Amino acid sequence: MTVEITGTVHGKTIELDHAPGLPDGQRVTVIVAKTEATETLAPGEGLRRAFGAWAEDAEELDAYLKLNRQQRQIPRREIEP
Repeated sequence: MTVEITGTVHGKTIELDHAPGLPDGQRVTVIVAKTEATETLAPGEGLRRAFGAWAEDAEELDAYLKLNRQQRQIPRREIEP
């Protein structure tokens, strides 16, 4: 029987997220693999991280977006089939 259960390491003890369904005292083999923890972010933190270098420079980002909008208004010739 093989079951995959996530848990948290506390020193030499691994606290499982839910019961493994095995009797107390049952010997098992454990393969430990690091998983990415899901963290709860403060409101707006995900966006701040996604903005990367612009996270701390809102004025520069606004200028770039304004330029981008202006360039989209420039007429372009039609593509001939």
